[in-house]
Amino acid sequence: MLNVFTLDNGRLKGGLFQEEIESAEDLALSRPIWVDLEMPSVQEKGWIHDRFGLTIPEDIVDEDLEESARFYEEDNGELHIRSDFLIDDDEKPRNVRVAFILHNNVLFSIHNEDLPVFRLLRLRARRIPALIEDAKDVLLKLYDADAEYSADILERIYDNLEKVSARVLKSDVNDAEAGVVLSAIAREEDLNGRIRRNVMDTRRALSFMMRSRMLNAEQFEESRQILRDIDSLDSHTAFLFDKINFLMDATVGFININQNKIIKIFSVASVALLPPTLIASIYGMNFRHMPELEQTWGYPFALALMAASVAAPFIYFRRKGWLR
Repeated sequence: MLNVFTLDNGRLKGGLFQEEIESAEDLALSRPIWVDLEMPSVQEKGWIHDRFGLTIPEDIVDEDLEESARFYEEDNGELHIRSDFLIDDDEKPRNVRVAFILHNNVLFSIHNEDLPVFRLLRLRARRIPALIEDAKDVLLKLYDADAEYSADILERIYDNLEKVSARVLKSDVNDAEAGVVLSAIAREEDLNGRIRRNVMDTRRALSFMMRSRMLNAEQFEESRQILRDIDSLDSHTAFLFDKINFLMDATVGFININQNKIIKIFSVASVALLPPTLIASIYGMNFRHMPELEQTWGYPFALALMAASVAAPFIYFRRKGWLR
């Protein structure tokens, strides 16, 4: 899918602020500042080459790309940036690689999935006039929206962990509920880690843009403000990691307590059954004068002695409070 965005008094223009291109003729008539390609076909890449003279490599959004090749500038002035953007999917949160190419004052973005940050930027550009002046502003606003999107997800993690805390810190947690809690904690931990990776990648991209001297004074200051916003998120992610670790330890502690209760039952039972086993062993020996044969109350006495030997440990354990 190929969408183009034109600029009209600081607003991204074209249909619902984007115009889907279905032919080379449509692309030739447009004067975009931003060209967005989602899973571009070979034909669409050919249109880009014919219209803008830009060749898009096949492996431009590969995940196994070397870290040193994520930010660089070509001899002809093309600026290449590859960044990860977060998708907070309930089933599978993930980071999606996006390749940016700044070529002749036109920003090209290539990715394989639709991204919430891109939709957020289009919404902002519709509501706020004079938000964007050139292609570099589009890139900065995308990173700004990415930082805000990460902040929104962190707030949602706070809310979810509050619900988990209410379940963990109550008086009794059984194994089934502990399993549900551990699953929820693991998901929030994974999402928190992805946010940390996402903001780290955004910080690197902004630092590269600032070092490359491609930004004017206003854009440079805006980049510094975005970096300050990202720095403020670090403390939140660190706090969430600590909170997640605490909830994880508390939940595992409840599981261990439940397991210890089971082990305690077997331990008490085994200790209580040792004396009657000893008595039964003694009475089963081959004496010349066997008590159960020589005495009228031999068997009842033996059984009563075995019952007393079982009751005595239970009475002792109960007084000690070990059966509670």
